[in-house]
Amino acid sequence: MHCLICKKESQQIFKAKILDKYEIKYYYCPGCGFIHTEKPYWLDEAYKNPINKTDTGILSRNINLSRITSLIIYFNYDKKGAFLDYAGGHGTFTRLMRDIGFDFFWQDPYVKNLFANGFEFYKINKKIELITAFEVFEHFIDPLEELEKMLLISKNILLTTRLLPDPVPGIKNWWYYGTEHGQHISFYSKKTLEFLAKKYNLNLYTNGINLHLLTDKKIKYFKILPRMERLGLFYLIKQKIKSKTFSDMNHIIKPDK
Repeated sequence: MHCLICKKESQQIFKAKILDKYEIKYYYCPGCGFIHTEKPYWLDEAYKNPINKTDTGILSRNINLSRITSLIIYFNYDKKGAFLDYAGGHGTFTRLMRDIGFDFFWQDPYVKNLFANGFEFYKINKKIELITAFEVFEHFIDPLEELEKMLLISKNILLTTRLLPDPVPGIKNWWYYGTEHGQHISFYSKKTLEFLAKKYNLNLYTNGINLHLLTDKKIKYFKILPRMERLGLFYLIKQKIKSKTFSDMNHIIKPDK
């Protein structure tokens, strides 16, 4: 089995029961520190409910990330630019960011857009300043193909995925494997992200846990901004940005005006 990232030979490290019924193999690449499952034939069943019921942190995570993302954009990117939430689920994050005042759009081919209706990516013709991809990379069947699709849209990608601990934990010792829902099939180490950054000539910024930025820019304050958010910096910059909540409502009522 060849690694999906660096194409070197991967080694089987363990087996696990997915969805409490399918015993599948996991492969580890010593070259780039990436883990992937065997070909995921169970995904149709795993995605009967696209948002798995064990994701009890989905709302609090989106709220927290909307504040951190606001700070990263405000201090490092064009605040007046357009942004894309890639694989954005029901549109929760897109709506939150538009309510704050950033021109965010939604994309997800598998989930119905409930909260950002009218602000779909395919409807616009704008240069995208930055893509967000939160809790997405661990779902990729072919990470390089998906990343290259994203890079055609923007060279700046803010993502969350939990990095593999060192040493690599056994299947029963790390909740992020997600065997109960079967949707997580790709797992990254810091070494994996460093390989991707080098391959695509990007800079990597990471908190070393779950928040990462691949970008062609030099970024300021990446590690301290999440801490500053907790100290209230978000509320200071929010006063300087005009929310799109009511202008979006008017746009939807009278889209031609």
